[in-house]
Amino acid sequence: MSDDPRTDPAFDLPEAEMLSAYLDYHRLTLLMKVEGLTQAQMAQTTASSSLTLGGLVKHLALVEDSWFTERFAGRPMPPPFDVIDWDADPDWEFRTAAHDSPEWLVQRYQESCDRSRAVTAAATSLDQRSVVGRHESGELFTLRWILLHMIEETARHNGHADLLREHADGATGE
Repeated sequence: MSDDPRTDPAFDLPEAEMLSAYLDYHRLTLLMKVEGLTQAQMAQTTASSSLTLGGLVKHLALVEDSWFTERFAGRPMPPPFDVIDWDADPDWEFRTAAHDSPEWLVQRYQESCDRSRAVTAAATSLDQRSVVGRHESGELFTLRWILLHMIEETARHNGHADLLREHADGATGE
């Protein structure tokens, strides 16, 4: 893995900038975990799981667009996620990632993160409500809740990526 491009967020940032900085920190962590791997390495699993690094990258690209683009901004999902029958294939992104090149997966993730950053920057405040609400209740999400949820989700999956990267080529660390 290359030199660490991440920086800890400053202690005195305004709330929105700090939340975004923490999410960017974990986004970069994932990209570091997959840097330099081959398609075969991105498709490796551990003995007890079908989870792959490629699947994690594709999943996080999906959830970036689902939360920021679709739910918060109310825009349609971008390709390739716009044509998937999620009821018929709820794990599509995990199942199909082994067929995607690392470059394609990383590009999709980076494009999804760029769209998410643009949506966040255009918001009027952290209290701004999403256009699309919870499936069950219709309750609208605040941007603050979505940012915190995405920090949690990205950080959690980075823990999975630690194990998968070490299994793929022995690389450990941040």
